[in-house]
Amino acid sequence: MIDPSGIIARTYADVLPGKFASDQATVLLLAIGLQESRFEHRQQIGGPARSFWQFEMGGGIKGVLRHDTSATYARAACLLRGVEPTPAAVYTAMLHDDLLGCAFARLLLYTDPAPLPEIGQVEASWNYYVRNWRPGKPHRSTWDRLYSAAVRGARNEAVQ
Repeated sequence: MIDPSGIIARTYADVLPGKFASDQATVLLLAIGLQESRFEHRQQIGGPARSFWQFEMGGGIKGVLRHDTSATYARAACLLRGVEPTPAAVYTAMLHDDLLGCAFARLLLYTDPAPLPEIGQVEASWNYYVRNWRPGKPHRSTWDRLYSAAVRGARNEAVQ
């Protein structure tokens, strides 16, 4: 497995403005990546989603590119990564560009007007994830363990 904490740190440093970096966002990005792909699959098994955060072209990608809150940042992230800011180009790039995938995941969180849950608020974090990712088959039974791993990972411990 790759080091997802490194991807998130590089995204904060190289792709998105500093205001997007926070401990709460890091934990939630780690937890969602673990929930969606275990940071093992950039292509959804048996499905169309891409990146460790499992974005679909007509769903999350299109939404982040068009949402009033995220569109400007999404276009800037695309330009920094050398990707045309269109759903098709981003979808193609997400298969191999982890920083772009992470940036879009952070920007999707940014579109939610509610504040990010505080670290340790497991149920609130689950609700935030479900509200924003709208998973077709949510697996609540795995969330607590993966969320705990995300908290450890945000503290630079092993994420498993």
